[in-house]
Order: sequence, then structure tokens, then C-alpha cells
Amino acid sequence: MSRIEVQKIAQLTGHNASIFALAADADAQHFLSAAGDGWIVRWNLENPDVGKLIAKVETQIFSLLNMPDLNKLVVGNMNGGVHWVDLENSENTKNIAHHQKGVFDIFRIGESVFTIGGEGKITRWSAAEGRSLESLHLSNQSLRSASFSHNEIALGASDNSIYLLDANSLTLKKTITNAHENSVFTVQYSPDGRHLFSGGRDAHLKIWDTENDFALVNSQPAHWFTINHIVFHRDGQWFATASRDKTIKIWDAKTFELLKVLDTIRNGGHVNSVNRLLWLDDYLISCSDDRSIILWKIKNLGG
Repeated sequence: MSRIEVQKIAQLTGHNASIFALAADADAQHFLSAAGDGWIVRWNLENPDVGKLIAKVETQIFSLLNMPDLNKLVVGNMNGGVHWVDLENSENTKNIAHHQKGVFDIFRIGESVFTIGGEGKITRWSAAEGRSLESLHLSNQSLRSASFSHNEIALGASDNSIYLLDANSLTLKKTITNAHENSVFTVQYSPDGRHLFSGGRDAHLKIWDTENDFALVNSQPAHWFTINHIVFHRDGQWFATASRDKTIKIWDAKTFELLKVLDTIRNGGHVNSVNRLLWLDDYLISCSDDRSIILWKIKNLGG
């Protein structure tokens, strides 16, 4: 089992509400955050104390996609609106009322952008035009999370299920019913595509074998409360989980063993729910209901 050292580098403040979304920028030195205050802020890892407001919407932001090649952002709000933000010309920015009850995740595959919402629908959009192309209604409850690997999309839903779609046709390939005892808040393929990881309101971490009809290979009560997000280090050796129990946990991706717990008292961690994570090289970035972002430096000690 590998050993790691974690150092808290900085705690960034400036947002006036819970922070729900993080996104990488065009280079490894910058990242974006978006929050319930409607602000989208760019941060510099080399000078993290000062963030730059780059866009603002009038509603709470739940999800964010950065498209540096198009100089655009796609923003999902709490009412189901999808904002297409043109960073070069704000007059071209548009808000399309599309989903209901919130847009919980946004991701991109090539020339297509996908959004998922509170009414249980996934929609494919043209990335360049910001125009909806097709939708598929999967559930009568919210679709909460999405991940993509090897031409397959996994979706976690509030009906306790995980839906697996063909990314090209949006054909439903398989449904893992009762995947969790409650809402599936996060799904994430391992970088090699060998496993699908999921976390739910039941606080359980589950790992599914993608090459064996998604057989369950590991299940453990990983947190005290809801697991909000799972993210992998780029080389696949570690993954991290964020929870409503205010902690971040770092795990060995091969053995599924716990390596480190980052909490309020011992590590100066968040004092409210940790909503989202972003891994940039040696930095793990977390955001929270406490309106702050923490930069963590991860060092591999071997083993």
C-alpha cells in the first residue's frame, strides 16, 4: 500500500455562498470555481490568494464546464437553466431554460456537451452552437452525476440506480437497480476504465467491474454521511472522496484501502459539507458549503 503526505497550502475565500463546482482551466496553473452566489472565479495556483471574477449569472450555480478551446463556459443553475457564457463577447451569452429542479452535472465528449437534470433527463448539445440536439428521459427522479469512459456514459440517479448508456446513440445498455440504498450522488470511472466507482447518500463507496457485467467487487461504509464526489489522480494510483460529513478521504486505487483522512481538527479542513474535488497534478482542490476552497499538496512517500 502506498504512503502519502498531505499539506494544506492555502484556503481561498471570496465566494458569498456554498461552492458547488470546480473546473480545470487551459493550463495547469489555473482553475475555476462556481457557487451559489452566481459567480465564476478564476484562481492561480502560484498566487492563490486573489481570485478573478470572470463571469456572473443571476441564479445559484450547481455545475460548470469549461471549454477553453471555444472560450466558453457552460453553467447549470438550480432552476434547470443552462447558461452558455461567451468569455469574449458577453452579449452572446444565453440562458436556456431546459431542465427542471437543477442541472447537476455537465460534461463534454468531443463536439458534444451533455447536461443532466432534476427531471431525470440527459441532453446532448452542440458544443459550438449551444443548441440542444437530443434528449433521453431515464428516470422520474433526478440524474445527479455522470462519468464517461470507452464510449460509455454512466449516470447516477436519485432513484438509487446507475444507468449505462452508449455515448454515440444514447441507447440504454444496462441499469444497475438498487445500486445504493439511496440517491447515487457520484459516479466515476477509473482512468483505465476497468472499474466504475460510485458513492451515495447512504455514505457507501461501491466499486463495479466494468469487464464482468458490472459485478460488485467492493462495498464499504466510507463516510458518515453522503458521498458528494469521487475524483482520481491522473495516473490512477489514488482517488479521493468528498462528503457531507466535512471530510475528504484519499484511497489507494488498486487495493481500495484508506490512506488519509483530511478533517477540520487535525488538518484545518472544511467546517461544512465538502461538495466537489478537482485533482491538478500534485494539488487536490476542494470546495465546500463553508464558502471556501482549500488547496492540498499531495506527496508520494512510496511503499
